[in-house]
Amino acid sequence: MSRIGKKVIAVPAGVTVGFENRVVTVKGPKGTLTREIKGNIDVKNEGAEVHVVALDEGKETNAFHGLYRALIADMVKGVSEGFVRGLEIKGVGWKAQMQGNKLVLNVGFSHPVEFIQPEGIKIECPSATEISVSGIDKILVGQVAADLRSIRTPEPYHGYGIRYKGEHVEHKEGKTSGKGKK
Repeated sequence: MSRIGKKVIAVPAGVTVGFENRVVTVKGPKGTLTREIKGNIDVKNEGAEVHVVALDEGKETNAFHGLYRALIADMVKGVSEGFVRGLEIKGVGWKAQMQGNKLVLNVGFSHPVEFIQPEGIKIECPSATEISVSGIDKILVGQVAADLRSIRTPEPYHGYGIRYKGEHVEHKEGKTSGKGKK
């Protein structure tokens, strides 16, 4: 039996969790999320708590038990609080700005890179070198942040690039000329 799957999901006030026809629906003040449940997993809503129950002891069911418990917990947190992922830009003259629903990045290319804000995601630029990606779906927020980072990944010699807030980039030593060695 999964240790994570056995944990109870606390449902805050204003959030409702429904389970019909193998689909979990979570509604809250920030929006609604749905997810299909596969395998022999059942979801029981008991007041302010949700229990994810494995209906057999198979290896695959055990894996799904913990997975779906974590996904439902993330859905509950997303519709009540939301998720935010921060990015920072390091580079001389590099900057980001919002123009309508487009994020325009000047990150060392000969042209500005435009990134269209996907549905369900809010991208903001608190400063010229910071990007904030927020939304109710944790998977989508993480994917959009990863897509933005992949436009210009941090390089190890100078540290230039787009990185997650708090991410440490290991610096490498540059080449040496070799002159003066015997």
